[in-house]
Amino acid sequence: MNAAIQQIRPLGFPWATVDPFIFCAYHLDRYPKGNAQLGPDTSLAGRSIGQDFSRKDGWSMYHGEQVPGFPAHPHSGFETITIVTQGLVDHSDSLGAAGRFGNGDVQWMTAGKGVQHAEMFPLLNQQGENPFELFQIWLNLPRASKQVPPHYKMLWREEIPEHTIKDEHGFTTTVKIVAGELGGLQAPAPTPDSWAINSENEVAIWIIHTEANAKFTLPKATEGLNRSLYYYSGNDIVLNGESIAAQKAIDLNPAIEIQVKNGDICSSFLLLQGKPINEPVAQHGPFVANSQLEIQQAIYNFQQTQFGGWPWPTGAQVHGNERGRFALHADGKEEIKD
Repeated sequence: MNAAIQQIRPLGFPWATVDPFIFCAYHLDRYPKGNAQLGPDTSLAGRSIGQDFSRKDGWSMYHGEQVPGFPAHPHSGFETITIVTQGLVDHSDSLGAAGRFGNGDVQWMTAGKGVQHAEMFPLLNQQGENPFELFQIWLNLPRASKQVPPHYKMLWREEIPEHTIKDEHGFTTTVKIVAGELGGLQAPAPTPDSWAINSENEVAIWIIHTEANAKFTLPKATEGLNRSLYYYSGNDIVLNGESIAAQKAIDLNPAIEIQVKNGDICSSFLLLQGKPINEPVAQHGPFVANSQLEIQQAIYNFQQTQFGGWPWPTGAQVHGNERGRFALHADGKEEIKD
């Protein structure tokens, strides 16, 4: 193994990550056309409704019963970065905030001391298929920030920069910069209490698409960072002279420049990078803390307060078939995109 590569791991579900990240859940669903309730216009027979991760016919209902997705559930002690490249997500939470985002948008949510939210996947197209692709990255919070007030921010697709690289043969690689900086382009700021808000932590989240036979370079970063490249779609690449097949996570030495030569079909990658928090991590389902005692306290807090209760008619709230992309924040501010 060459000096640029620290470890190569198979992708599972969810994808294993390294500090400051907790994991990444990747969903790729080829949903059929929708019905009037914004669910699949087909039989749900043969699925374990409420717990369907079957990928039967190329898609899952997850915890949804009529509409795919994840009805109301709690989080505390960390952040979720939800990148939706295809399809839509309907967000609702215990603070009274809501939204619909997707097709390139990103939601950055700091759970902090605790919030409930729902993430449903409405199938608005009733004439044809509803393709859906989502990355949800869990980014840890340091002990000093685990009890901050919950907050979410939209990074709309119109605001997220893309860096384009052309090699000597004219083949193109594009890098969507969700966090961090590349080629003089800076991602939108995350939430104010995020580990990523401090540039010294060098958090980078990039989605990379490269044409067949294209070459591109990952510039080196600061020694001591954790840097991983998730090769989730394609056939094979050559990385600093070493051939690597798709469906692998590649932990990289950040202090070495990385030369990537793609194979004979398009390839796609997720890059995660950041300064490690270097604190103990205790996780129990949707709760993240520094110790098991703090996990028990987080569970008790949720049992006592429901993190503000649930102000919506249903735990699987969706926002109808007429609304475009929008974000309604807890302070009443509303953003309408289309």
